[in-house]
Amino acid sequence: RVGLEVKIKGLSGGHSGMEIHLGKGNANKLMNRLLYALDSEFDIRIASIDGGGLRNAIPRESIATLSILASEKEAVEEEIIGLAEMIIEEHDTTDPELEVLIESIDAPKKVMNQDFQYKLLRAVYALPNGIYRMSPDMEGLVQTSNNVARVLVAGGSYTMQCLTRSSVDTEKVDLALQIQAIMELLGANISLDGDYPGWAPKPEADIVKLMDKLYETQFGQKADVSACHAGLECGILGTNYPDMEMISFGPNIRGAHSPDEKVQISSVQKYWPFLLETLKNIPERK
Repeated sequence: RVGLEVKIKGLSGGHSGMEIHLGKGNANKLMNRLLYALDSEFDIRIASIDGGGLRNAIPRESIATLSILASEKEAVEEEIIGLAEMIIEEHDTTDPELEVLIESIDAPKKVMNQDFQYKLLRAVYALPNGIYRMSPDMEGLVQTSNNVARVLVAGGSYTMQCLTRSSVDTEKVDLALQIQAIMELLGANISLDGDYPGWAPKPEADIVKLMDKLYETQFGQKADVSACHAGLECGILGTNYPDMEMISFGPNIRGAHSPDEKVQISSVQKYWPFLLETLKNIPERK
């Protein structure tokens, strides 16, 4: 047998909440798609998979090492190239720098047993990724989603991480239980943690109306008032102070949770005096 290293790289990545609706490629799901196809046609044995990083970032890269029959090496490489061309074409708009690379390596000494490999590939294939449900109340707003953030298989063990988001806590729990059910079929030990509460939009709140008016007065244009699909401190505060009116605002950020993350300096300079003006105009509670 001989070894192959397959690497997916160059995906756009980004914030797994704010950009989940953009249809960007997920390196973990794409790698699994490749491996599933290869496993269906060839005698491949997976030695390791290492994909993704932070749970709140859309995975940009994944690397897998395989053991294959020497007699099938050319056919396996041709299959990977064909699959790569198809995937790259599908993601040409969202991920123009996407690459699938193949490198010959020594045959791995330790690989998955066939039964576990069969179950693992199908479990990852079944995991929901991306938008689960759009908001029925606010047009264009993602209500619930999941990001298959991390897949690590090495040294005889495996770890997978998903970040499930929703502005409706009951729906978030429902989706998390769906993921749990899939992984239970694999025999995984599941932990549901890192939870933080959702924050339902209240566009008619007095603080929203006040800041909307102040923005137009201060800058001579209408404010972009919208809800976003991301974790905010407002959810935590709102749990403890349910009657408190809140709003989240700030400078322009691009490429959050990726190596391309940046903040627009001019927007920081703009929003500081806006904050001061807001504080001056918030009425005192009697």
